[in-house]
Amino acid sequence: MKDFIGIADHSPADLQAMLDLAVELKKEHQAGGNKPRLQGKTLAMVFQKPSLRTRVSFDMAMRHLGGDALYLSPAEIGLGQRESIADVARVLSGYVDAIMARVFDHAHVLQLAEWAGVPVINGLSDYNHPCQGMADALTIQEEFGALKGINVTYIGDGNNVAVSLMHICAKLGANFTIANPAGYAIVPGAVDLAKQFAAESGSALTFIEDPHAAVKNVDVIYTDTWTSMGQEEEARKREAVFPPYQVNPQLVSEASKRAIVLHCLPAHRGQEITDEVADGPHSRLFPQAHNRLHAQKAILVKLLG
Repeated sequence: MKDFIGIADHSPADLQAMLDLAVELKKEHQAGGNKPRLQGKTLAMVFQKPSLRTRVSFDMAMRHLGGDALYLSPAEIGLGQRESIADVARVLSGYVDAIMARVFDHAHVLQLAEWAGVPVINGLSDYNHPCQGMADALTIQEEFGALKGINVTYIGDGNNVAVSLMHICAKLGANFTIANPAGYAIVPGAVDLAKQFAAESGSALTFIEDPHAAVKNVDVIYTDTWTSMGQEEEARKREAVFPPYQVNPQLVSEASKRAIVLHCLPAHRGQEITDEVADGPHSRLFPQAHNRLHAQKAILVKLLG
């Protein structure tokens, strides 16, 4: 495995192996600390977008594994502006052992991977969010034992988080449903890939607009902010369209009694999710956030260990 750019790039067996490694690393950490598997290794963390979970979880993952992480702010690099992406990739490759990039344009992370001589990890792009997808899968696996046959419903905008969640569900045999308003569907190319993966795994994919129909008897309800970073100009328009897609106690009551609720955070409480749900018995928002640390440790070990 040279890079980690998208869930779609990896086989079901490789994805499951990373999840199993994440479980092992999490248990090891909780039992007293991780072995220094990445002693002497350094990760450059390139940020175009601000972050809480991505920055801290990658930084702490490297520390727990015996390595170091170097934070590079938007002002320090300016990908493709102050300096070409190809030049940044080649320069960093002479300094560090891996690069994690959190970008706006997916093409930027692809160019980094093309020109870098070290592994590149996609920390988020406008197309997908594979590290989040791995943490989501880890959380579902912890709750239900496996993804195979689990019914997962995503409510809201068909954004980058939805793409990675759909792909890992399709790869590992979970049934994936998304309910979104007209005009806010997942991009067709990502759906075409998911259909290929689902045909191989036996996963069922459902694309509808009615959120109430989407949650009938499901095991996992997932939501995300209605307006992602970079879409601020659309916020008022989206706030008029998405209220019927709020994950609230009524919607959760229509799912399976064992259903859990997930959200990649940050949450806009009172919009896509209510306090009663986010802080209620079905919520796994914070174990899910903490699993970013352990899922990313597994990715780092696979790339650098």
